[in-house]
Formats: sequence, C-alpha cells, structure tokens
Amino acid sequence: MKSDNRFEKAKEILSEPRNQKEEVQALQDTIYVIGGKWKLPIINSICNGNKRFREIERSIPGITTRMLSRELKEMEANQLIVRTVTPTTPVMVEYTSSDYCHSFGDIILEMIKWGKSHRERIKNS
Repeated sequence: MKSDNRFEKAKEILSEPRNQKEEVQALQDTIYVIGGKWKLPIINSICNGNKRFREIERSIPGITTRMLSRELKEMEANQLIVRTVTPTTPVMVEYTSSDYCHSFGDIILEMIKWGKSHRERIKNS
C-alpha cells in the first residue's frame, strides 16, 4: 500500500485524537473472531467450495474432527458461516460463508499476499 493511500485509510478509520484503548479493543475483537490456527483455513476451505463437514476436514491437513466441529460452532455463533440442515435421509448439513464473512475478504487476501512475501523474504535471507 502506498504511503498516501495508507494515510488516507488511517484517517478514515482512526479517531482524532487517537484513542489507543478503542484501537486495542478493536484489534482484540478481530483476533478473537478470526484468530487461532484453524479459523482462516476453514474460511478459505469453505470459500473454495467445500460445503460438507468431511470435505472441509479433508481439505485442512492436521485438523481433528473435534476441533473442526468446535470451530464451526464458534464461527456460526459469530455469524461468519451459515449452517444449513436439509432433512433428508441421511440428514445433509452444509456450511457456507456469510455476507458478513465476505466483508473481510480483502483482509484475507492481504494476509495471503503478506505471508507469501514474508516467506520469500525469509527464504532469501
């Protein structure tokens, strides 16, 4: 991001005068909702078309069934995903990302961009 662009964005988001307590609280809220080892990979999996529990589980190496179940419940409570139950035999459960989840898509893309750049920087040092 260019310096001018960053300044404009900061001016738009941050209060004047700066309120550090408010800023820290906002960061903590964000980290609480999307932080941890599994939430972003789960969102990525769902956004890549995996809708069923087992599809999501298989697409994320190392995640346990119990952890995926726990994270999906928490993400549903935070309105990041929508759980749809279709009363067929057997019952079909699908997970989709909510519009609210899409609201931080740009943040995720920037995180992926930064992560790739960081890995390259460390690899080449």
